[in-house]
Amino acid sequence: MPEHSLPYLRSVDLMSRDDSRLLIVDMQAKLLPFIATSPQVIANCVTLVKAAQLLGPPVFATEQYPKGLGGTTPELAELLGPLPDKVRFSCADVLGWNASLPGMQTQVVVAGIESHVCVLQTTFDLLAAGFQVFIPADAVGSRSELDWRIALDRMAGGGAVITTTESVLFEWCERSDVPEFKQISQLVKQRTSH
Repeated sequence: MPEHSLPYLRSVDLMSRDDSRLLIVDMQAKLLPFIATSPQVIANCVTLVKAAQLLGPPVFATEQYPKGLGGTTPELAELLGPLPDKVRFSCADVLGWNASLPGMQTQVVVAGIESHVCVLQTTFDLLAAGFQVFIPADAVGSRSELDWRIALDRMAGGGAVITTTESVLFEWCERSDVPEFKQISQLVKQRTSH
């Protein structure tokens, strides 16, 4: 190593595949038609799940009152398997996570619907439990653009990091010389070709 080189220190503000988990919130088929950006939100949630399955962050998902609101949209359901259902808007109580538990990934990427209700309340509960929360703005949605914008502003003001799906993928991947890089690049190409 040259004398002038310092050891590489990765910023704690960047996501790491080893310290992240992905949470998909309430992507239910009966709710999605009311969200104008739902095709983009679905595609980006699918991309995030596929990237997490490739790179290693564990994937979790929930459904809000599925007896009344139906199940998860088929594009995601086939990737996720059985999901816990909830009646509380926040997912925190059904997940039971605490960032201080040994071995717990402390970064959570939260995607899904609706930005101003379940995503927002879950985000604030996860922040209160000690997690670092990342919200890909293009993978969350609300029925109204105003609700979506206010929710992003409020979550950012509360300490969440607002980002994009592509940023999540490349932060998890971190390097271009890892075996998964080509597959991650392919996922990015697929989502930008729609």
